[in-house]
Amino acid sequence: MEITIKINGRMVSVEVSAEVADFMDAGRHKVENLSHEKRRHWDDREFDEYIVAAEGLLPYQPTPEDIVCQRETLALLLSILDSCTAIQRERFLLYALYDLNYSEVGRYCGCSKVSARESIEAVRKKFLKFFSDHPII
Repeated sequence: MEITIKINGRMVSVEVSAEVADFMDAGRHKVENLSHEKRRHWDDREFDEYIVAAEGLLPYQPTPEDIVCQRETLALLLSILDSCTAIQRERFLLYALYDLNYSEVGRYCGCSKVSARESIEAVRKKFLKFFSDHPII
């Protein structure tokens, strides 16, 4: 489904899933309902703060643009992992996700500490290259 969003002041057409489009519609309806509630109290009658807190966007809710960017970044990061060998990927994920040190990774995988470190460093270099090519603003 194609939607039009505003990015840095420019209108851009983006292809999104139906789930993202539904989320965007729900957000638009909430904003509309909140503006109706505010309009009813234009004459300084008491404004229901609970409605603002419950229906407003006070807790962080990612915009559809944020969701699209997050999914694209995740796809790029997963493609980096896909470019690694299965052994490198397993050792790196044990190191990064389970907070194991090189010795523990080596014991778990049945290899030496040096071999585990070399595999992990190879993957880290790929991620560092990615982040140097795609700086975070």
